[in-house]
Amino acid sequence: MKYTYACKKVSLNDSIKEYAEKKISKLDRYFREDTTAFVTFSVEKDHLCTVEITIRGGGTLLRAQTEAPDGDMRGAIDAAVGYIERQILKNKTRLSKRLRSEGFPPAAPADDFEVAEEKEFNIVRTKRFSVKPMSTEEAILQMNLLDHDFFVFRSSEDDSLCIVYQRKNGGYGLIVTDEEE
Repeated sequence: MKYTYACKKVSLNDSIKEYAEKKISKLDRYFREDTTAFVTFSVEKDHLCTVEITIRGGGTLLRAQTEAPDGDMRGAIDAAVGYIERQILKNKTRLSKRLRSEGFPPAAPADDFEVAEEKEFNIVRTKRFSVKPMSTEEAILQMNLLDHDFFVFRSSEDDSLCIVYQRKNGGYGLIVTDEEE
């Protein structure tokens, strides 16, 4: 696995990066050799450490973002790696086609931590609505009026299908789709 690090508002010594590599390398068994891990470290104003791990491999993208108080960067790393491993085990049947199928361990004994594999995705509700052309600002206003976390709309500028969403750390995000030809 190849590692890339980024630090925001914090400078880290090599021991934290080595610790992250050691913990993330435990996930190597699930991936092929062409896998990359992008790790971002940041510290907020009230000493809240944030670690974001994004792993790309086998056509799959896995991401975890965790926070730990009082400068506990190692705790945040442990939590992020644990979250990714639980996601892998929860979806192991689907992921084994994309990742290395021999990388999945046999069923764990009952006394280990419990992660039930999701056999199928149950869609419990389907909504249909017309997607109207509007500006990004109009879509954000509409999302806020509806008190939703995201809103789907068609861009009035280029007629592409777009999604605006509210980010956990504040602000808004915009997803713009490209139509395949």
